[in-house]
Amino acid sequence: MRKKDEEKGKERETLLQELCGADAELYACLSVHLYETPLRAISEKDLDILTAEGEKSGAFRQALDKAIFEGAQNPGERERCIKAIQDIASKTIRVMERQRETAEKEGLADRAASLGRGIENQKVMSKRAEDMLIVASKFYAEKLLEQGENERREERKKHHKEVEREEKRIDEDEKAARETRRQARRGMTRSERREAKKKDKREERAAEERKEARGQKKQEAEREERRIGELEEEGREARREKRRGNGS
Repeated sequence: MRKKDEEKGKERETLLQELCGADAELYACLSVHLYETPLRAISEKDLDILTAEGEKSGAFRQALDKAIFEGAQNPGERERCIKAIQDIASKTIRVMERQRETAEKEGLADRAASLGRGIENQKVMSKRAEDMLIVASKFYAEKLLEQGENERREERKKHHKEVEREEKRIDEDEKAARETRRQARRGMTRSERREAKKKDKREERAAEERKEARGQKKQEAEREERRIGELEEEGREARREKRRGNGS
C-alpha cells in the first residue's frame, strides 16, 4: 500500500512539474496544496465555513485548499476564489507574525526562521493566486479524468469477478446435476438407462456449448479491456506530450 501511495505521489509531482515548467516559485506554492484524489482529500464544507473555522483555530489550510479547488473547477468563480486566497493568505500572515514574535521572545530562533519563510510563502501565494488557479485547473482536470478512468476500471474488474464466480457456480451445479442423474440411473431398467444416457449426453453437449459461449464472451471482454486500457494510455500520453510541447 505504501509503495502504491509513493508511486501516486511521484505521478502527482511529475504532472505538477510539467505544468509549472521552470517556475520554481509557482511549484513551491502548489506542491503542498494539490491532491491526487481531491474529492476525498478536500473538505465538502463551504469555503465560508472553512474560513470561519480557520479564524477560530488559526489554521487556514483546509480553507485554502478549498479555494484553490473551487477556483480551478469553476472558471466563473475564479475572481471570487482569487480574492479568497488573498484574504486567507493575509489572515495566515497575521497569525504567523504573532507566532514569530512569540518565538523570538522565547529565543526559538529556528521556529522564528521557519515562520518567517512561511510568511514569505503566503505573500507569494497572494501575489500569484491567479497563476496558481490556472495551473491547478489543468492539474485537477487531469486528475479527475484519471480518477474517472480508475473508477470505471474498478467497476469492470468487479463485474469480471462476478462473472467468474457465476461461472464457478454453474460448473458446480452442472457437476452436481450429473452426479444426481448418475445416481438415478442405478434404479432404472436397462432400456431406461440407455435412454437416460442418451439424454445425459445431449445435456452435456448443450452444457459444453454454453460453457464455450461463456468462454468466448470472456475473451471478448478481456480484449475490450485491453483496448480500453490502450486508448486510455494513448490519451494520457497525448496529453503529456501536449503539456511538454506548450510548457503547460
